[in-house]
Amino acid sequence: MSSASSPQITPLQRLRSIFSGSVGNLVEWYDWYAYAAFSLYFAKAFFPEGDDTARLLNTAAIFAVGFLMRPLGGWLLGRYADRRGRKAALMLSVLMMCTGSLMIALTPGYASIGIAAPALLLLARLLQGLSVGGEYGASATYLSEMATREHRGFWSSFQYVTLVMGHLLALAVLIALQQVFLTPEQLEDWGWRIPFLIGAAAAATALYLRRNMDETEAYSRQRAGGPQRARGEGTLRELMRHPRAVLTVIGLTMGGTLAFYTYTTYVHKFMVNSAGIEKSMASLINAGTLFVYMLLQPLFGALSDRIGRRPLLIGFGVLGTLLTVPILSRLQQVGSPMAAFGLIMLALVVVSGYTSINAVVKAELFPVEVRALGVGLPYALTVAVFGGSADYVALWFKDIGHESGFYWYVTACIGCSLLVYVFMRDTRTYSRIED
Repeated sequence: MSSASSPQITPLQRLRSIFSGSVGNLVEWYDWYAYAAFSLYFAKAFFPEGDDTARLLNTAAIFAVGFLMRPLGGWLLGRYADRRGRKAALMLSVLMMCTGSLMIALTPGYASIGIAAPALLLLARLLQGLSVGGEYGASATYLSEMATREHRGFWSSFQYVTLVMGHLLALAVLIALQQVFLTPEQLEDWGWRIPFLIGAAAAATALYLRRNMDETEAYSRQRAGGPQRARGEGTLRELMRHPRAVLTVIGLTMGGTLAFYTYTTYVHKFMVNSAGIEKSMASLINAGTLFVYMLLQPLFGALSDRIGRRPLLIGFGVLGTLLTVPILSRLQQVGSPMAAFGLIMLALVVVSGYTSINAVVKAELFPVEVRALGVGLPYALTVAVFGGSADYVALWFKDIGHESGFYWYVTACIGCSLLVYVFMRDTRTYSRIED
């Protein structure tokens, strides 16, 4: 069985390439979360005067459209990565994110250009949705193929390290501008453009770093096979020859992505609206738990290199099914910030059994000619349905007076994923990256 890592690539080159790929991923997610973090401030700039809630709904609708674009991005960039290379797709992805952020930063407000303002905001968000949708499959494939087999779980876990770090950086920029540099009036008037300018500059830097990455040996070996080997690269028809792998990606993602968005994104609103925790304290708790959670990912990834991927997934599935309702029920009634921190941290430790290794598991399911597409497209579809709707479904249950219904909904989705974990093979042992 051949190694998935080229003997011509030195450890230093491999480390540099993994670093460049991870930094680009961080920038992508910083830009993605900056929109949500600063929407309270730029809603007034892009939409006509009126009810503040209506403005926020408009910005939320555009945020949701970004989620809907992610499957299209997973398909387009997944196909591109399988046909033109992982490096080329990762460069295109960060270029689109840079363009989207720059458009948001520089677009004049509604008062200046009228309906063109929200139209340009929508276009920018469409580009960002395509970028994030394509980034996941290409990045997961690149990190998994570039890493050595013995440490593949560890290195691929940095995809979620940088994802969470991007979220934290967006929060950090928001807090710094709020508390240190700008008045509320300045932030609403022009200061909200600063984080998007930062994002565009960071994306340009990531693009430069990615230009110097090495292509993975697995992809290069596939291309060396000649035209007859390349015939089905990146096509949906070729992907559909692997229905079990596609369904496995959907099934293992469903519960994991819903749990992830519940405990990293929705939990902030939940602490304020349901647990009665003050907004600034809820932000600190959210940032603190995300920081510790970020540090856990490489530990769980390294553990999967020793004991396999399947035990961690099953652990998440069992504990998530058993503990979701108790954790959220207790969090709803919590009186102490420290208790809230502990409950959320317990949930995120459980979720780490999925997030730390989900990228490598998906990459190990597919052959090289459709790996990026196979990882990106089914994942993006599942995230759009279950992850992107998490806030809406939770708030809908709360609105009809049955908030606990959401707890059981999350439990049921994790339970469905648990069935997949139980019956799937351990991809550490049966990895297709070595094919």
